[in-house]
Amino acid sequence: MIRPRWEWALEDDTGRRLEPSLSPVFTAQYDAEQWLGEHWRQLAGSGAVVATLLHDGAQATPAIELRVP
Repeated sequence: MIRPRWEWALEDDTGRRLEPSLSPVFTAQYDAEQWLGEHWRQLAGSGAVVATLLHDGAQATPAIELRVP
């Protein structure tokens, strides 16, 4: 059985994707969203300004800005 893959594509302020990805791979959308909620400040501190949730490599949600107020 193949499980769905959810992961965050993270981009810097120039629109370039951060590689290697700082996101683990998840088997549930809920887990991926919870992880981003817990780690977005750390990711923003590492240079990520936009996060896009991918489901099996395809964009699943609108991009989210990671801006520290």
